[in-house]
Amino acid sequence: MAATNFGTEQIPLLASADMIGIATATLMTIVNQVSGTPYVTGGDSPRGTDCSGLASWVANAATGRPIYGDRFHTANEESALLARGFKYGTAPGALVIGWNGHHTAVTLPDGTPVSSGEGGGVKVGGGGAYQHQFTRHMYLPVEAVDGPAPEDAPPPPPFDPFAPPPPPADVANAGFVAPAPPEDIPALAPELVPAPDLAPPPPVV
Repeated sequence: MAATNFGTEQIPLLASADMIGIATATLMTIVNQVSGTPYVTGGDSPRGTDCSGLASWVANAATGRPIYGDRFHTANEESALLARGFKYGTAPGALVIGWNGHHTAVTLPDGTPVSSGEGGGVKVGGGGAYQHQFTRHMYLPVEAVDGPAPEDAPPPPPFDPFAPPPPPADVANAGFVAPAPPEDIPALAPELVPAPDLAPPPPVV
């Protein structure tokens, strides 16, 4: 992510390699799902989008919003990014978005550029957020992408977007406590004794 500040306060930010890797893998999963789709002006679906649509999708995914249906464009990009918690400027290991009046592009936390409209539709590549043409930059700290790590927490394992999901929790038995057996258990009924065989009736004369 690029260095940036919130309002006028410059905030340098360093993030751990593990968190940068997790944030990048999460966002790359989104980009890869739509990579190769055509440039569609105003597009906001997996069938394609334009430069600001892709920036919207990445910003939405990074801030926990629905990816589609909440896009911005270069004219309102500043206010939209502020509403999503972005800060002005750039920072190492942050999600950075650069733009001007007619184009925008993204650099992921590990430095990977992603774009739409730079030689085709959505793709991993392009000039990224640090192009000379961009006069505006904002960034999202990587902690905001994945949430702050608790103090003294061990580093998270590497993120694998293709790992199988964990087994489902046993919802039916969650929190189930077996009842204690009753203290006074009644005695079992005595076994029934079969009735004695009856003598056959006397013959009829």
